[in-house]
Amino acid sequence: MRVAAVQHDIVWEDREANFARLAPQVARAAGAGAELVLLTETFSTGFSMTPGIGEPEDGPSAAFLAAQAAEHGVWVGGSCPEIAPGEQLPYNSFVLAGPDGSTHRYRKLHPFSHGGEHERFRAGDGPVSVTVGGLRVTPFICYDLRFADVFWRAATGTDLYVVVANWPAARRQHWQALLQARAIENQAYVVGCNRVGTAGDGTEHAGDSRIISPMGELLATAAGVETVVLADVDAAEVAATRDRFRFLADRRG
Repeated sequence: MRVAAVQHDIVWEDREANFARLAPQVARAAGAGAELVLLTETFSTGFSMTPGIGEPEDGPSAAFLAAQAAEHGVWVGGSCPEIAPGEQLPYNSFVLAGPDGSTHRYRKLHPFSHGGEHERFRAGDGPVSVTVGGLRVTPFICYDLRFADVFWRAATGTDLYVVVANWPAARRQHWQALLQARAIENQAYVVGCNRVGTAGDGTEHAGDSRIISPMGELLATAAGVETVVLADVDAAEVAATRDRFRFLADRRG
């Protein structure tokens, strides 16, 4: 299966402007043969914690993803601030829309307390895995990358980890190293999809989106410009790697 990470800038708190900018990039990825197209964390708003930034589940951002999936016959995912029924605060929710009209959600487990996200967003409950094109896909969001235990917990049911982010340029070495480590230690593909550009709060982002093999090899990478990162991934390669080096069975935690 071909996977695409759309490395893009974000117009601060302007959903319609972002939809207009991103639609051609999704089309470009689908035209290049991608069956799974990833947008970044908070792709439609930027990493804003402005009160009222949340939208209902199946609101405009989820509707955009669903429309793109239907139009191009591919899976499309990215995160957005969604308020669940009966709640006050939003979740940072990764929404994955399928070409069959299905929608799946993962809610960020670790709000970024260093930046105050835990005061504005609710935390999710646990990992979620979805089968896409024969691969078991487990999404995470940005700060989740620092917590190896949740990746370990999902490892035996995962062929491909997805990490969408607004990871700052100031800590780009951490982003690169942790993505590669998660691939190596779990013997699974990892796709890191990070934004570029300057956020409304002044934070700089360098992108560094990448697709990594179960052996930790860099299959595709990007510099700090808007682009689409593409690579082919195969569940059989995950199985073969885990059979060749049977490390997961020796875990004690």
